[in-house]
Amino acid sequence: MKTVNPTELVNQSKLKGFHYILILCLFFIMIFDGYDVVIYGATIPLLKADWGISDIVAGTIGSYTTIGTAIGAVLFGLYADRFGKKRIIIFTTFLFSFFTLLSGFATSPIFFILCRIIAGLGFGGVMPNIAALISEYAPTKHRAAIISFIFCGYSVGAMTASFSGQVLLEKFGWQPVYWIGGLPLLLLPFMIRTIPESISSLIKQRDTQGIVTVLRKIEPSLSKDIQIAYDQQKQLQKSSVRDLFKNKLGFSTLMFWLSCFCTFILMYSLNTWLPTLMMNVGYDLKSSLVFVAVLQIGAIIGTMAFGNLIQILGFKRVLIPLYIVGAVSLVLIGYSKNIYIAYLLIAIIGAASVGLQNMSNAYVAQYYSVDVRAAALGSTMAFGRIGSIIAPTYMGILLTFNFQPQFNFFAIGIAAIFGALAMSFIREDRADYAVEKQIISSKVTIAKPSIKRV
Repeated sequence: MKTVNPTELVNQSKLKGFHYILILCLFFIMIFDGYDVVIYGATIPLLKADWGISDIVAGTIGSYTTIGTAIGAVLFGLYADRFGKKRIIIFTTFLFSFFTLLSGFATSPIFFILCRIIAGLGFGGVMPNIAALISEYAPTKHRAAIISFIFCGYSVGAMTASFSGQVLLEKFGWQPVYWIGGLPLLLLPFMIRTIPESISSLIKQRDTQGIVTVLRKIEPSLSKDIQIAYDQQKQLQKSSVRDLFKNKLGFSTLMFWLSCFCTFILMYSLNTWLPTLMMNVGYDLKSSLVFVAVLQIGAIIGTMAFGNLIQILGFKRVLIPLYIVGAVSLVLIGYSKNIYIAYLLIAIIGAASVGLQNMSNAYVAQYYSVDVRAAALGSTMAFGRIGSIIAPTYMGILLTFNFQPQFNFFAIGIAAIFGALAMSFIREDRADYAVEKQIISSKVTIAKPSIKRV
């Protein structure tokens, strides 16, 4: 009877239909994460008119929403190993879909805020678990590219929100835009049948039948009678944030948190306020929503292009310069008078904010070992969400002072500089892939003398 190591088989596998279906399911979920973020920014002008709220109150509502997202990232990221990543993904998808749909029926700011906070719990919890789940099933050589691609769904969703806003807002008001956010509810039964439980959870539960079923989808030639090498598997315990500060990982963990915080400042300042900022420059609402779409197009192109470059140069050599280019573009956009140059700069900013975060998620997933990966992704995104809480109110306050548009964009760009500094201090020698290479190297070194003695 053949003995199989599940983790090694998955890591060394080729991409099969199983992988593509899983990628598309997770990509679809991420579409509605991005959709939700942008629809609020697109509907701010109408909400202000309907409810008579100020810029500060509108920014505060955006911050309240992301409080729920931050809590969800911590709660569902840290407890994924206990309940299983699949169950968390399904539950959080239901949570954000149902309460985004319900937001469209709100008749007062209080009920609207409540729905947005609860939806935020789902959005915060689903992202780290999607990254953790796919990082376990993606073959090693394709892992970074696959994670980056799935998070491109965020940008596709944001573009969808921009286009639906252009079509629906003026004719039908803001409510139908939120109703669209409930569409994932229709596909939940399919997702329950299609999305597998994580390999690490199946190993921990010693679910031989579940492991064999999944492995035969990845490698159809495997026999049903294979034996799983449990004794060769590292038994995974419930991970905690404390584990991220062991084995000299602490400083790099803090730098990941800080860089994510800075990136979320960029993302949520732009996703929430870009239409308003461009209207202050002189564009109407419909034209300003086009800039939102261009921002996300830049994010998608940047993620795919620079994601491939990462395979050659490494994460830091790509992401740090991208932060700096984004900061420069934010300064220049305030001075641009040509709409086509403005489109180009906005696209670059999209690559250096949303696109950069997509690639950073892949960086975190590969940096930490599988036993702490969910905790690392959850805590990093949770700390980043603090930036998403601050950003809408921060920009709302700045807008009340009626500064020149150049100053507002400059204020956003400062976050990119700090993000570059934080990422430059991450220690590559402590990464899981670096440690694995050291172990392999040491084994080879030990083996050579023994051969010579024989």
